Amino acid sequence: MYVRDAKNRDEAWLLAEIESIGLDDEAFRSRDYVLAVDEQSDERVGFGRLRIHAGDPDVCELTGIGVLESWRGQGVGAHVVERLIAEAGDEGFETVYVLTDQPGYLDQFGFEERDRAELPAALAGRLERKDDRLAGEVVARVIATDGFEMPPRLREAFKHAEADNGGDEEPPETAADFGIDADSATYKYDTGS
Repeated sequence: MYVRDAKNRDEAWLLAEIESIGLDDEAFRSRDYVLAVDEQSDERVGFGRLRIHAGDPDVCELTGIGVLESWRGQGVGAHVVERLIAEAGDEGFETVYVLTDQPGYLDQFGFEERDRAELPAALAGRLERKDDRLAGEVVARVIATDGFEMPPRLREAFKHAEADNGGDEEPPETAADFGIDADSATYKYDTGS
């Protein structure tokens, strides 16, 4: 499992997943995203965005963070968040904001509550729009770029992450499934001579 920058070819996949999970895609730009990718299958399993607000270039926000359902609980989202915060630090930001309806998830990494009245103007407007969309359940969180703490259990889980298909995966087909006796069958084009 690893996290990489999104590429142009990821745009359609990102838009489809953002819609299916019901995430915010305001001012969408695929180049702002990172993706978690399974090394074995090359399957994209998680994503998130670092958004620098054009109206206030001093405001950096994490948004659009999502993990495919069969990959949740294995540190995928944590590593996406870690990568985005590191990128924000590399770009000179000292603080990163998040507007979320899932604050408990982020609090485990060191995010802290930020009062609505203390938000920069660019985020105050976004918070109102997200509130309308999510029925007023959105809160603001903030973290210093050097304040992120990865719980050891999530770092270890990420190393061994694999899809949880809930036992719905079908077993491989066998010769017996097609009425072939594997012990006595000959090759397909065996003429018997």
